[in-house]
Parts: sequence; C-alpha cells; structure tokens
Amino acid sequence: MAKKVAYDVRDLKLAGGGKKRIEWANQEMPVLRLVRDRFEREKPLKGLRMSLCLHVTAETANLARTLKAGGADLFLCASNPLSTQDDAAASLVKDYGITVQAIKGEDHATYYRHIHAAIAHKPRITMDDGADLVSTIHADYPEMVKSIMGSMEETTTGVIRLRAMERDGALKFPVIAVNDADTKHMFDNRYGTGQSTVDGIIRATDILLAGATVVVAGYGWCGRGFAMRCRGMGSNVVVTEVNPIRALEALMDGYRVMPMAQAARVGDLFCTLTGDIHVIRAEHFILMKDGAIVANSGHFNVEIDLDSLKKIAKKINRGVRQYVDEFVLPSGRRVYVLAEGRLINLAAAEGHPASVMDMSFAVQALATEYCVKNQQRLTPKVYTVPGEIDNWVARLKLKAMGSSIDHLTAEQREYLSSWQQGT
Repeated sequence: MAKKVAYDVRDLKLAGGGKKRIEWANQEMPVLRLVRDRFEREKPLKGLRMSLCLHVTAETANLARTLKAGGADLFLCASNPLSTQDDAAASLVKDYGITVQAIKGEDHATYYRHIHAAIAHKPRITMDDGADLVSTIHADYPEMVKSIMGSMEETTTGVIRLRAMERDGALKFPVIAVNDADTKHMFDNRYGTGQSTVDGIIRATDILLAGATVVVAGYGWCGRGFAMRCRGMGSNVVVTEVNPIRALEALMDGYRVMPMAQAARVGDLFCTLTGDIHVIRAEHFILMKDGAIVANSGHFNVEIDLDSLKKIAKKINRGVRQYVDEFVLPSGRRVYVLAEGRLINLAAAEGHPASVMDMSFAVQALATEYCVKNQQRLTPKVYTVPGEIDNWVARLKLKAMGSSIDHLTAEQREYLSSWQQGT
C-alpha cells in the first residue's frame, strides 16, 4: 500500500485566481448550492473517507466543497493528465482545506502515483471519471474492496468499462452510473460537450468552422451535441458510426453518414467522441487532405491511433502552436493533432460550462448520499440513478432558469393509471 502523502499541486501561489474561478462557477450552480446547504446541516457523509478521481476544474471544486460540507474527508486526484486547472487545484488546498494531487501536464508515472496516493487514503466511497480509480483498486488492492461501500462513475467510457467488469464477474462493490442519469447525459454530454469541444478546438487552432467539413466520429450524446454546435456555426457535418440505429438517426437529423475511410478524404476537421480505441488509424491518415486537423473529445487518448501516425510520419513538428503538433506524411501532406489526442475541451479550454455541470454534480452528490443510506442492500453491480433524484434535479434547474411546468390533474393521474377508459 502506498503511503499517504500531502497535497501535490503546481503552485499554491495560484490559489487567488483559482478561488475567483471557483466562486464564479458557483454562481452558475444553484442546484448544487441547495444540495450543499442541506449537506451542511445534515452531514450525511460525516466521517467518511472519499477518494475522487475527476477532472480538477472550478466546477469540480464546487462538488468537492459540497461533499466536504456533508462531512466527508476528501482526497482528489486528476482523471486526465491535461484536464487540471492548476489555480483551482491550488485554491482547493489553500482556501478549502481539501487534499489535492493534480498538476496539468503531469506525466504517466505522476498520474498513477497520484491515483495510488488517493487509494492510500483508504476510501469508503470513490468517485471516478473513466474508472481508473476503481480498476486500479481491483487490480492492485483487492484486499480493499470489502471496505468500499460503492463508487460513482460520471463518464460514458467509465460506465462501459464497469459494465464489462460486472458482466465478467470482476466487479466487487456497487457502482452508481451517474453518467446514465437523464439530467447528466442528456445535458452535460450533449450541450456541455458540444459547446466545450468547439471552444477547445477554436482556442487551439483559431479556425473558422463556417464552411468547413467536420467529421464527427460517434453519434452518442456527445457526438450529437458536437455535431449540432458545428452545424449551428455553418459547418458541413459528416457522421461516422458503427451502430446502425445511431447512423440512421444522424441521417434523419440531416447529416451525411459514411464510413471513416470515405470521410477521411473530405474532412477538414475530425473529432472522435466514441469511447472506443483506434477510431482513426493509419489507413485514414494517409487519405486526409493537407492540413487536416484531428482532435478527440472522448475520455481517453486512445481513439486516435497516434502510434501508427508516428510510424508513418516522415517528420514530426511539436508545438507549432500551443496544443498543436504537426505530422508530415510521406506524401508531404500535413496532419495536425490537437492536445496529444487527449480531451480537447479540457486541455485547450475550460471544460463544460458551470451551468450544465450544476446538474451533473448535484446528481453526483445525491447519488453518493443514496449509496451511503442504502449500502446494506446494494450488491456488486452497476446501478442507475434513482428516478426521484433525476426529477428533483430537473425541477430545481427549471426553477433556477425561470421556467415552470404543468402538473397532472387528479383526473389525468387516474386516466394514466387505469386501463378501463378507452377512446
């Protein structure tokens, strides 16, 4: 077992700017603030050690503040080497007394050193973006699994991995698939990923999306959101898919649908949002136009086969622009890869807007409370978020946005619950 150590952030002197960023995000997170206020009063997590492996951003900082308000003893590390906001990490340590080990740009060894330190915290509850924390516990610390009440998983990629573990009988404690909550994936994945991915690409490249042919690999909620935003900015959008239902949906939503081998010849900008490995490979790179730009907004940096690109490139020019590497192919054509194939929205921009993360993190906090209260009846499997949590968060978000909805009359409730009444 790794020895527990103190915080590891880039520079505590950055805390002033980080606190301002955290407070700014907090203004856009009214639902999470309500949860924090109740947690402060009721302390549903009192005395529980929690280890969090998440994107260390200002929005995440407000989730951490909420969990601490609930009485939890927190340890936070990064779920992606390029997603940390160093000033927010510093502020969490200095201003909020939360142990953080996360540095933007940390190497592979440091990334896993931080994960092992989070495990050394001996958590009763864990929280993941991508299941690295859970999978490391299962692989390297099997003796710990009996002491863990459960885990929350926030990403599509992580849920895929965890359901595979459950299917193989490898999952040893309960996991709540926060990602699958309607108030998470329908808004965070679609509107959050859509906007922040466009933001990251434009910050990294300063390209004009109007008139560009944008190839969207994957038409899940994240791909839909990105495709929608690109079309709204005047792009010609092409979708690649392996799922025939999603492909048909993309076609009927007005996009061109084709295999990647065909799309590779026409695309100006490519973005992967699948959660799978090697979506863009050597046979695709060699077909691309001169100056094609390739980015990823799926959780891990495996969607773009960078090893094959390095092998076929006759020259590699690193850092031709911040977050941009140039690969010169034998044909002389150039392919530009953004942010080393990592999450472009967090590497080059600031991640999802706080307003949409308000719902996701409110669900995270409430799912954690649910896990603690129901620990005796939860078994080692992947659970969906209870519908009452989803509905509560949605109602409060509507109210915060100045909207209200109708309510069923007694007659309508009776009609919907009976079968005797016909047309």
